[in-house]
Amino acid sequence: MPKPLDPQTRKHLAARVKYYKEMGIHDFYRQPIDPSVELAVQPVAEAVPAKPQAPVTLPPVIDDKPSALKLIREDIGDCTRCRLHKGRTNLVFGVGNVNADLRFVGEGPGADEDAQGEPFVGRAGQLLNNMISAMGIKREDVYIANVVKCRPPSNRTPEKDECDTCSPFLMRQIDVIKPKVIVALGAVAAKNLLAVNDSMANLRGRWYDFRNSKLLVTYHPAYLLRDPRQKKEAWKDLQMVMKFLGLNPPAAKSTPEE
Repeated sequence: MPKPLDPQTRKHLAARVKYYKEMGIHDFYRQPIDPSVELAVQPVAEAVPAKPQAPVTLPPVIDDKPSALKLIREDIGDCTRCRLHKGRTNLVFGVGNVNADLRFVGEGPGADEDAQGEPFVGRAGQLLNNMISAMGIKREDVYIANVVKCRPPSNRTPEKDECDTCSPFLMRQIDVIKPKVIVALGAVAAKNLLAVNDSMANLRGRWYDFRNSKLLVTYHPAYLLRDPRQKKEAWKDLQMVMKFLGLNPPAAKSTPEE
């Protein structure tokens, strides 16, 4: 025989039955009780004081741009985060005016850039310098960097995982510089910055909102060296940038020369 219910439990069950009847529930079913099994009352566990959490340490807010960029470079360190580090001579961080209104982002370092540790110093760099001069400004007036900071083997296109590994540092650089305009040089830079997979024909010729800046896509100088016919199209893109920034070229010209 099951043990009789104590008065408190009876009172509780009676109140519950009354509640169900008021809800229109009048049929109740109960499973037979195995007399060999006693219902054990589980003791209520005592509350354990929560272990105090260590305060969250946020990265310092640095208003001084050179110091902020130096911190990013220190965070990169002697990077071995992806396979590109195996063949590099120098890590190519970026160069230029930290207060630049205009920033160029390329694909990755080539042989000359890897040797000197500076972006766009080879033949493509010379053409980029001429493009910048044709806009009425100097290389020292802009900031230049690449999507990846180590040279891909044989100047191949950097792979997605390599770009994904390096891009956070590029984004931090952009957030520090705060340029008014970013020019993505070539399909690799454009696709990685905009996170899209589209043709250059569709990507060019319009403005994009990007991290509190305006972004425009044009051809990479290395591509223009291979196909000089596209220099006129690249010049159209740069003219859009000039108009947006209020730049006046030193003299009228059709296209920047190599």
